[in-house]
Amino acid sequence: MQLTQMLITLVISFALTVIVMPLCIGYFRMHKEGQTIRGEGPKWHAKKNGTPTMGGIVFLIAAVLVSLLVGFSIHQITANLLITIFITVLYGLLGFLDDFIKVSHKQNLGLKAWQKLLGQLIGGIIFLMVYFHEGGDHILNIGPFSINSSIIYIAFALFWLIGFSNAVNLTDGLDGLVAGLGIISYATYAIISYHQKQYDLLIICLAIIGALAGFLIFNHKPAKIFMGDVGSLALGGTLAALSLLLHREFSLLLIGFVYVVETASVILQVSYFRATGKRLFKMSPIHHHFEMLGWSEWRIDITFWAVGLLCSAIYLWLFL
Repeated sequence: MQLTQMLITLVISFALTVIVMPLCIGYFRMHKEGQTIRGEGPKWHAKKNGTPTMGGIVFLIAAVLVSLLVGFSIHQITANLLITIFITVLYGLLGFLDDFIKVSHKQNLGLKAWQKLLGQLIGGIIFLMVYFHEGGDHILNIGPFSINSSIIYIAFALFWLIGFSNAVNLTDGLDGLVAGLGIISYATYAIISYHQKQYDLLIICLAIIGALAGFLIFNHKPAKIFMGDVGSLALGGTLAALSLLLHREFSLLLIGFVYVVETASVILQVSYFRATGKRLFKMSPIHHHFEMLGWSEWRIDITFWAVGLLCSAIYLWLFL
C-alpha cells in the first residue's frame, strides 16, 4: 500500500467526519436529545447534562465507507476486512440501541446487561465462523509458549471481543479521553498491519484514525458531542478483532493498558466494597478517582494519552 493511498484514506475519513459532525450536533440540539448524566457521578459533570451524544454514528459511518471504498479501489476487499467491519457495525448497532433507549427515555439506563452481552456473543460467534472458514488457526501464543486448542481459542476470542468492547466503553467517561486513546491504539495496529503487509487491516486502522481525529475536534473539553456507546463499544470490539486477525492477541494488554486499568479499577472497587464495605478508590473507573483528587479533565486526558502512547511504543520496540 503506497503512502499516497494511506494519506488519502486518512484525509477522506477525517474530512467526512468534520463536515457531517456539525449537522449531527445541530440535529440533536434541535430535537433536545442529549446525554443524561449519572447521578452518582462527579457533581461537576451535571453541567454536561443534555450534551448531544451518539457522535460515534458519524465517525463509524465515515470509517466504514472509506474502508470499503479504499479497499475496493486497491483490491483489498478481503474476508478479514469484511469481518472486521462486521464487528464494527454490529457492536456499533448494539451501542446505538443502548444510547437510543437512554436518550428517548431521558435516563442513564439503556439495554439490559444480558441483552448487550447476547448481541456481543452472537457477533463474536459469527466472527469466529468466518475466521475458521477462511483457514484461521486456533493457536494462542503466550510468550515462548503456544496453546493449540480450538475450544480454548474460541473461549478466549469471545472473551477478548466482549471484554475489550466493554473496557473501552468504561473508559469513555471524560471529554476526549477515548478519542485520543483510540487514535494511539489504532495507529499502533496500523504500524503492525503495515509491517505484516496486511493492508486490508491497515485500511481499517487508517480510516478509524482519520475519523477519530475529526471527531476529537468536537469532543475535546468542553465537548460539543459525546461518542456514546455506539462509538465506544464498536471501537473496543474492533481493536480486539484486529489483535486476533494480526495474531497478536496479547498485544492489547500493553497497547490497551489504559483500558485494562480502567476495567480493573471497577472490578477491584466492587470486590473491595463487597468484602469490606469501604471504597478502594474515591470513585471508579479510575479516571473519576483522579477527578476527585482535583485533577482537571485535560490533565487526566493528557496523562492517560501519554501512558497509552508510552505502552504502545514499548510494545512496538519490544515485539515488532
